[in-house]
Amino acid sequence: MTDTPLETSPAEQIQNELLRPILKSQNELILALFGHYLTKHKFNFDRASPEDQSVFIDHTLKKDHKFRNLMIGLIVGHLTPAQWQGYAPHEDELNRRIITMLIKRIDSQKQQLSAVA
Repeated sequence: MTDTPLETSPAEQIQNELLRPILKSQNELILALFGHYLTKHKFNFDRASPEDQSVFIDHTLKKDHKFRNLMIGLIVGHLTPAQWQGYAPHEDELNRRIITMLIKRIDSQKQQLSAVA
């Protein structure tokens, strides 16, 4: 039996090579935007349990389409036209992946949001 390297899908390659570094570089802005969202929607993040905070983060990024699209635009706006050509055929899957990564990124930094909101 030969060990063959696992092939990654084009969407996974784009996620790992382009999207993750963009999310990392935009981390402060992502947290600032989410903190602003908390203030604007009068959600008292400090008083919510960690579970409720996680549910709020998940719900916000999945159900508030205006905010969701803003966050996707923040990430996709950093692509070059050539990178966009690779992104466009996989847009739906990559947008889903962006939201999943954003949820994990924001959720893992909840302590910083308490200071912002």
